[in-house]
Amino acid sequence: MIKKISHIGIAVNNLEEAIDFYKKLGLEVDAIETVPSQKVRVAFITLGETRLELLEPTSEDSPVAKFIEKKGEGIHHLALATENLPEKLKETEAKGVRLIDQTPRPGAHNAQIAFLHPKSTHGVLLELCEEKH
Repeated sequence: MIKKISHIGIAVNNLEEAIDFYKKLGLEVDAIETVPSQKVRVAFITLGETRLELLEPTSEDSPVAKFIEKKGEGIHHLALATENLPEKLKETEAKGVRLIDQTPRPGAHNAQIAFLHPKSTHGVLLELCEEKH
């Protein structure tokens, strides 16, 4: 079951410059974390039950770097919180949705994550995440 929007991932070239912008809106960064598996540094900004995640690539071959090169800075993905991610992936694939990740992998905030292919989701990169509390 999809429970809520977990976060909105925003690809940025420079994390510090992006943080400065969001501070101008009166928002504060909760934490900054490096996620080696995704080759990004992430700044988290909590807005109610949802977070903005500012994503800065740490390598030229990271998915976020490739996204920025192709499309520029901006919304990279929408993450939906779910329970029992391995089972949700099996269910989703059985319904004909193309998966990028067949099995969950580590993500930010100690979550397990998996992406659905934008060709199956009307052009939106969707992330399913099982958050650990």
